[in-house]
Amino acid sequence: MPIALWALTISAFAIGTTEFVIMGLLPEVAANLGVSLSSAGLLVTGYALGVFVGAPLVTATTGRLPRKTLLMALMVVFVIGNLACAVAPGYATLMIGRVVASFAHGAFFGVGSVVATSLVPKDKQASAIALMFTGLTVANVLGVPFGTWLGQMYGWRATFWAVTAIGVVALAATGLLVPRSQGGEEADFGRELRVLARPQVMLGLAMTVLGFGGVFAAFTYIAPILTDISGFPPAAVSPILLLFGLGLVIGNLLGGKLADKKLMATLIGSMVALAAVLVLFGLTNEHKIASIIGVGLMGMAAFATVPPLQMRVLEKATGAPNLASSANIAAFNLGNAAGAWLGGLTIDHGPGLHAVPYVAALLPIAGIAVALVSWKMDGKSAGARAAQGVEAC
Repeated sequence: MPIALWALTISAFAIGTTEFVIMGLLPEVAANLGVSLSSAGLLVTGYALGVFVGAPLVTATTGRLPRKTLLMALMVVFVIGNLACAVAPGYATLMIGRVVASFAHGAFFGVGSVVATSLVPKDKQASAIALMFTGLTVANVLGVPFGTWLGQMYGWRATFWAVTAIGVVALAATGLLVPRSQGGEEADFGRELRVLARPQVMLGLAMTVLGFGGVFAAFTYIAPILTDISGFPPAAVSPILLLFGLGLVIGNLLGGKLADKKLMATLIGSMVALAAVLVLFGLTNEHKIASIIGVGLMGMAAFATVPPLQMRVLEKATGAPNLASSANIAAFNLGNAAGAWLGGLTIDHGPGLHAVPYVAALLPIAGIAVALVSWKMDGKSAGARAAQGVEAC
């Protein structure tokens, strides 16, 4: 893999750390700023909504910039947002800093995916995307635990100072390592919108929402499941979640390798695996060893879906990939929000916490149905092209 991909990976690590580390620092932030825990929790929601809105908006309004220039500009925005968080005098300023940083998130992964695929041959494009997203998965294994420890030891602002420093390193790496001539064409927003409206692109976005919605419907409530159902003490949750992070890394790389060979088969197979793991986790989470294994498998199945989902949208957005790619990152975050909402609904107004994994499994099952429809449409398109060729002969 080209060394330029590692610049994208470092940036992904910084972005992934700032997205998730706040979850481990909510008590410290709430106590320091004098707000409730639920208000501090809105810092997570605000970031996710910022990604959802910012990904297509930023991509659409910056489409005429060369891709390397855009990636560097996005990392500058990321650094400014985290710096604002580090020096925030109050809750409102911290929220603004989080939203500013989130605006770099979706557009970076969207445009970064396009750049990553342009750096390698066609048969390695999904693996290139997977390598970039490895930064996001490693953030969950190393960045988030270290950032949480740093914030607990030296105050939550220290964590944002550290993330700001990583962002500066990522900015420098992008400037030094990513070739200048990426993309080579100016974006046409009207064309990008027309591409986004293609039925196959819309189906790809729907698969992303449903597939990743299932992940977060269960993962958002993994801590109470492990403590209230599996019977683990609260102190055991963080070490167990390290297995989830390791599973993310393995699943992400495996999904990329398999998607390079057979994209749709990998996409559907990974969602089948995700649904099966969620159901199995629901059946066995009363047993501690089975729960630990289930958490690791959940991580693997979750991120095995990411490279094929992103690659499917890029494949169907030929000719104008920037907006569609960023919209797919927004779709991942919409799935996160929708899945967390569905899990909460199941707990508060449904059968309860024990049923969350089963309800979560319904989302990737629906995603499989959408994928099969999309795959069938591929077959019809291929048949139509073959018929046209026969007639031409």
